[in-house]
Amino acid sequence: MKNSIPRVNGPDDYTDEMADKRLAFIREKTGVEAGHIRKYSFDPARLQGNIENFAGVAQVPIGLAGPLLVNGEHAQGEFYVPLATSEGTLVASYNRGMKVIKESGGVKTTVVDDAMQRAPVFHFTDAREARDFGIWVTENFESIKAAAESTTSSGKLRNIEQYPAGKMMFLRFNFTTGDAAGQNMVSMATFAACEWIKHRYPGIQRYLLSGNMDTDKKTSYINTLRTRGKRVVAEMVIPAKVLEDLAGAPIDVLIRQRHVSNLGSFMAGANNNGAHSANGITALFIATGQDVANVAESSAALVYVEKTKENDYYYSITLPSLIVATYGGGTGLATQKECLEILGCYGSGKVKKLAEIVAATVVAGEISLASAVMAGEWVSSHEKFGRNR
Repeated sequence: MKNSIPRVNGPDDYTDEMADKRLAFIREKTGVEAGHIRKYSFDPARLQGNIENFAGVAQVPIGLAGPLLVNGEHAQGEFYVPLATSEGTLVASYNRGMKVIKESGGVKTTVVDDAMQRAPVFHFTDAREARDFGIWVTENFESIKAAAESTTSSGKLRNIEQYPAGKMMFLRFNFTTGDAAGQNMVSMATFAACEWIKHRYPGIQRYLLSGNMDTDKKTSYINTLRTRGKRVVAEMVIPAKVLEDLAGAPIDVLIRQRHVSNLGSFMAGANNNGAHSANGITALFIATGQDVANVAESSAALVYVEKTKENDYYYSITLPSLIVATYGGGTGLATQKECLEILGCYGSGKVKKLAEIVAATVVAGEISLASAVMAGEWVSSHEKFGRNR
């Protein structure tokens, strides 16, 4: 047998027969009989554009948490949240936080910004030429916008940021992308705009479609400050009695713990001052067919708390770069579509609703873990629910 993984060109590569051939190839090369990988319940023909060399599936357990009470502009009411994970205690912890949320009257969610970027860089002979180019870009924005939007029916160019450095001009194109996450969409649109620019502005030595200031799938301060994907705020007031009865920790203890966490995050150079936003986000991303690598940006979080005049606990978390989709990518695959339907978030017009549910879920996890740490239950709960030896 050859060393190349079996494949054929075109749609015929996405069949049960080709999956079997690849697993037979793996059995020949490694001796592993991959029977579980081969078990799936959908037509492989659906996968073209989602994966290459399809051989089977990874079965990740899905647990349900809820009800999660959300008082959003797009997500309103109670939701049962599918979380795909193999980490014991995770679903239980989020379920506990959702109980605190419900007893407190729900979590209020607001999408405050929406932008997806591509950041080309243009090279010139010196800094003055780069500066003059920036002036020209500002003056010709409407024409650049028309060139970019000629490639897409749903992408809209909102603005172009400018960051000069040496003899280069970094441009950061900001788009809205409808219900898609939009990275591929904005790449095509920005390329069309850059080609339009290149043929009309003299003096450009060369350009790169990405100068890495869009920071795809990387944590960055610019995304935290300027937004990438959806910027969502989730906030709530937890009555003191609810905190003590359900969370097991008094307000003053949680306030002190927040000060310590802020200091520790600052010292560590972390991408947020919360506890574990990536846990709930990743589990939701896997369940609903998101691009899981976007957790690198999406897990950034800004936590703010205070004690109210009524001695209750105000808690808010801002997710500045949450990248989600309800259309395209992996959202239409079999189990992923079902999970989105459970949330009422599959299809067009639902992406902001999903963003609000994700943010509310993150709050549940943050409240639960912070309370468990202060109540001394963090290790004991993992001992009880999270050991699989």
